[in-house]
Amino acid sequence: MKPFFKKLIKKLMPEPLLDQIRLKTKYVFSTGSFSQEGEDLILHRIFERKSEGFYVDVGAHHPFRFSNTYLFYRKGWRGINIEPNPEAIKLFKKYRPRDINLNLAIGQGGELIYYMFNEQALNTFDKSLAMNRTKSGEYHIIKEMKIEIYPLKEVLDMNLPDSQEIDFMNVDCEGMDLDILKSNDWSNYRPKIILVEIIPPHDIPYVLNHPIAVFLQDNGYTFFAKCFNSCFFSDKTLEL
Repeated sequence: MKPFFKKLIKKLMPEPLLDQIRLKTKYVFSTGSFSQEGEDLILHRIFERKSEGFYVDVGAHHPFRFSNTYLFYRKGWRGINIEPNPEAIKLFKKYRPRDINLNLAIGQGGELIYYMFNEQALNTFDKSLAMNRTKSGEYHIIKEMKIEIYPLKEVLDMNLPDSQEIDFMNVDCEGMDLDILKSNDWSNYRPKIILVEIIPPHDIPYVLNHPIAVFLQDNGYTFFAKCFNSCFFSDKTLEL
C-alpha cells in the first residue's frame, strides 16, 4: 500500500479501531464471525429469517472484539449492552450508538471489587479467579475498583423499551454468571435464547449438571447447543 493511502486510512480511522481490524480481519473474513468461538454464527442460524431483533449483552466487553452481538448490530438489530469497564463503554457509545449502552455491573446487589487486567477480556469481580489468572505472569491486574451491583430485573425495568421482547441474552461475566441469572425476573423477562459460559470440563453430562444449567432448567429453559465454553439454552416454549 502506498504511503499516501496509509496516511489517509490513519487519518480516517482511530488507532484503536485499526488495531481491532488488524486483530480480527483474518478470522472475520474466513468465518464471518466476530465471536471468540463462533457463537454468533449459531445465533445467526437460529434467527436467520429475522431482519430486526433485540439482544441483551451482560458483560459486553467490546463493541466488536469477541462480540456475540456485533454481527446482529450490523444486520440492523439493536439491544442493551451492559459493561462495568468505563473505558469499554466509551467505545460502545462511539461505535454502537443505536444500542442502549450502560456502564453498570449486574448481580444480586451490594458492592464488589472489580479487578481489571492488562487483557480486558479477563476482568472479573471474582477475587479467587483474578488471583489465579495472575499466576502465569502473562496477565496482571492494572486496577481495582469498588462498584455497586444492580439486579438485572431492575436494570431491565428501567431500560428495556415497552413491550420489547428479548430475542437472545448473552451473559459473560467471568465467575458472576449465576448471580446475574438469579437477579432476573423470569416471569417478566424471558429471552428466547440464553448464551452463557460454563467453563471446563467440556463434556455434556458435566454441563447438564452444572448449577447454571440446573437453574435455567428450573426456570423453563433447555440445553440447546455448545461451543468450547459457551452454552446455549432455549425457552422450552420456543419452536426452533
